[in-house]
Amino acid sequence: MKANRIMGLQVLLSIMLIVGFSSCSKKSSSKNTSRATGWNMDSKKGASKKKQEAGPGLVFVEGGTFTMGKVEDDVMHDWNNSPTQQHVQSFYMDETEVTNSMYLDYLEWLKSVYPPTEENYKNIYEGASPDTLVWRNRLGYNETMTNNYLRHPSYAEYPVVGVNWIQAVEFSNWRTQRVNEALLEKNGYLKKNAKTNDVTAESNFDTETYLNSPTSAYGGDETIVLKGRNAKKQTKGGKNGAAIEPKNVYAQRSSGILLPEYRLPTEAEWEYAAAADAGQREYNIYKGQKKYPWSGGYTRSGKRQSKGDQLANFKQGNGDYGGIAGWSDDGADITNEVKKYPANDFGLYDMAGNVAEWVQDVYRPIVDNEANDFNYFRGNLYTKNMIGADGKIVIVTKDNIKYDTLSNGKIVARNLPGQITQVPVDEQETYLRQNFDKSNNINYRDGDKQSTRYYDFGDSDDDKAKSERTMYNSPKHNVTTDSLGKMVRKFDKSSKRTTLINDQSRVYKGGSWRDRAYWLDPAQRRYFPQDMATDYIGFRCAMSRVGPKADKKRSIRNK
Repeated sequence: MKANRIMGLQVLLSIMLIVGFSSCSKKSSSKNTSRATGWNMDSKKGASKKKQEAGPGLVFVEGGTFTMGKVEDDVMHDWNNSPTQQHVQSFYMDETEVTNSMYLDYLEWLKSVYPPTEENYKNIYEGASPDTLVWRNRLGYNETMTNNYLRHPSYAEYPVVGVNWIQAVEFSNWRTQRVNEALLEKNGYLKKNAKTNDVTAESNFDTETYLNSPTSAYGGDETIVLKGRNAKKQTKGGKNGAAIEPKNVYAQRSSGILLPEYRLPTEAEWEYAAAADAGQREYNIYKGQKKYPWSGGYTRSGKRQSKGDQLANFKQGNGDYGGIAGWSDDGADITNEVKKYPANDFGLYDMAGNVAEWVQDVYRPIVDNEANDFNYFRGNLYTKNMIGADGKIVIVTKDNIKYDTLSNGKIVARNLPGQITQVPVDEQETYLRQNFDKSNNINYRDGDKQSTRYYDFGDSDDDKAKSERTMYNSPKHNVTTDSLGKMVRKFDKSSKRTTLINDQSRVYKGGSWRDRAYWLDPAQRRYFPQDMATDYIGFRCAMSRVGPKADKKRSIRNK
């Protein structure tokens, strides 16, 4: 009897120990407990794992390995995209090209915040406005498009054109601010409707300004920039029981609320998304490379419901931009409304036809996969926030806006009030680094001194002599102003220029309504000056993916 009692006590003690350890385990695994130190991290209270959500207008593109480059005949004999194997990280891309209505939202915002009637702001709106004269032709009557294409509601959902590369970049930046501004308002960090009722040139929102100095956003107006829910949670525990001020009362990157920036896609991203080889996957291989963004080697649909229909709008021959009236081959003679043709396997529309599209990259004839085969991109210009004498970031105001005069005479704003002034990185960031050693990396391994045929190790020529022997000897037009402030344009008429390529030549991808079917191949690449616009180049935005490569569970075959 005594033995049974002792055994019962031992069992009871064992159960108590198991329960105790279990409770300790649960306590130690609390979401507010650091796995590194075991401390209760009150500063992170409320934080949880968050998956990135797709921004407005974006669809998810799962990254992977693909063959970047041309595998078909090279009709133009400019084999400038030899096949290379590249890997692209997952990202998001606009479902359609940026439309006239989307771009007009941008212009209307600029017009209301920076009135062009004010002398200090007139170049902001004018610099962002598309060039509607791109429709004009010496021997063609296109004044209807010149006067109506951008603003008439009939063209609202048509892709915007007449936008140069610089304007496309600035639109992407503006879009970032407006999307993040709305997210902060939704989560209680900004006053409701301040983005429309309280915004002015001196009081507006910029994502990087908010992250670096929240109290500087909206001109430091505390009635607009609000403290979050944590601000109300004061705890006792200070000296003499005084309340401890809450931490992290403003949104941060760690809050998981703000999205990465909208931007132009890189050339590798655009080509990968357009080809959509994922639709050709059989287990762990691709069943051949597509000639077009859709399967098959033809431009017409082979599906029973739409058999014979063109899958994109493009120029089919001399004087043939759409087909015979009454039964048009592709339903368009210029651009067409977005989503009029089937999407590719990633759910992206018009990756061939409609308009060609700007990408981020500076053009070079060779894609240097030997230097990098992961997220390939040529055009990095690394900058950092400018710090003033008081040790604080320098924010652009209405009095120190910087403007750039482009080679064609167009004046554009380099930055806007409320943004942080950017300066190139210096030796403090590059000292003893192997991954980069200067701010401007456009000419890395191509176009620098070592790349020219004149390179001689230990050459002691002066800088002027070296500049005359650069790899890319392109025209250098000059725009200046005289003593009266009148613009003077000087064209470079030298007959000794050897190329049109320079550091301002940007890649554009995809075939447009003006192009033959040859250019519909996603691997085709061409270039155009970044400060010039046409009636056949538009753009769409992309956004980097943070977190896991994919959300869905792995599956066999192509399911």
